Formats: sequence, structure tokens, C-alpha cells
Amino acid sequence: MEDLDVPKLAEYLHLTPEQIKKMAVRGRLPGRRIGGQWRFSEAEIHHWLEEQIGVSDANELDKVQRVLDRAAGEVTDRPIHELCTVETAALPLNARTRGSVIRSMCDLATQSGLMWDAPAMAEAVRVRETMHPTALDCGVALLHPRRPQTSLLADSVVALGICPSAVPFSDTGHLTDIFFLICSYDDSSHLRILAKLSRMVADGEMLTNLRQSQSVPEAWAFLRQAEEAVDDVLN
Repeated sequence: MEDLDVPKLAEYLHLTPEQIKKMAVRGRLPGRRIGGQWRFSEAEIHHWLEEQIGVSDANELDKVQRVLDRAAGEVTDRPIHELCTVETAALPLNARTRGSVIRSMCDLATQSGLMWDAPAMAEAVRVRETMHPTALDCGVALLHPRRPQTSLLADSVVALGICPSAVPFSDTGHLTDIFFLICSYDDSSHLRILAKLSRMVADGEMLTNLRQSQSVPEAWAFLRQAEEAVDDVLN
């Protein structure tokens, strides 16, 4: 990760330098003045984008998704329904506490053959949850470590678990019954996966379908259907 000046950040986010300066002055971008010039940590910008994804509405998610698409250039990521397979999904997910959910989800991810050392990944996810819970008001949590754990992965993996009864997963009092675990191999993939999943879980129909699913293949089919609907909108 490197420090970015105004022109580099403007190019990265596909904004104008003036827009970057205004956002920085107003505190809408994480930056600092060094010698009278704005400097931005690439790591902090990634974290800022992640926070935008977590709290944005559908219109804002459109903007964030376009930023991520442009930043990725010509890289084509694998679809989520390929990262999350029937092998890395559980219905029901028999876990009743935050700790058991995290451990169970990491165990699921190892079924892909692309992730090893589930306890190490679980600890990284636990630390991230302690810093900032990923549970959303809609009963979904988008679990992930703070930074990609490349030493534990051969490629990106997504796991899905659906609990028969919602569990208290955060200190906010919200109950959660649908869990996604995002284990990305790099920052760019992580942000793009998180952005798309955020758009997908904003679809109440998908959440209803997942909760009413009777089998993993049925839930996976609903997941793929929701992703295809998002792709149609973005394209």
C-alpha cells in the first residue's frame, strides 16, 4: 500500500482533483496535509470505501460499484455464485453464539479446498468484528477479516450459512440469521465482492427466498438469481 497525492487519488476514484480536494476539506475523505499538500493512505481509502459500502443505500451503492469497477480496470472477477458453492454453504447453520457462528463459517470455507487453517481465519474475523460489527439491520452479516489473509488462501472464497433461528450477533441488539463469510485474496477483490453482496442483500426478495429455502442447492439457486439481477442493472 502506498500514499496517494490528489491527482493519483482522483485517477483511482475517477473523480476530478477539485472534487477530491473538496471532499478532503469537508472531512468526507480520510487524508492529511503534509507540507501544505493533501496525502492519502491507500489502505485508509480502501477502509473508507468499505465503510461506504456498509452504510450506503441503493443509489449510493451504484456510485461505489462504479468506482470499484473503474478502479479494477480490465480485471474480471469470478461471480459470487462461483466463489460461494454448495460445498461452502450450510442450511441449517447450527450455531447459536457469535463465536460459534464465526468458527462454523470458517470451517465451511475450508470445504472449498482453497482455504486452510480455519482457526487462524476465525481469529482474524473475530478481531474485525470486535473493531466494527458487520451485522446489518436486515438480519444479514457480511463477515470478513480486516485485511486479506493471503497466507491462508489459494484464491477468494465466499461461504453462506443460514441459521434456523436468528442469533444475537452484535452489541446493537439486532438479531442475525443469514451469514456470508468473505475471504478475499486481495483488496480489490474484497471491495468488489463486498459491494456486490451489499447490493444483493438489499433485495428483500432474495433474503425471503434464502430464509424459506429447504436445501442448500435451492438457496444457491436463489443466490445466483439475485446476482444475475444485479448484473443486469449494472450492465
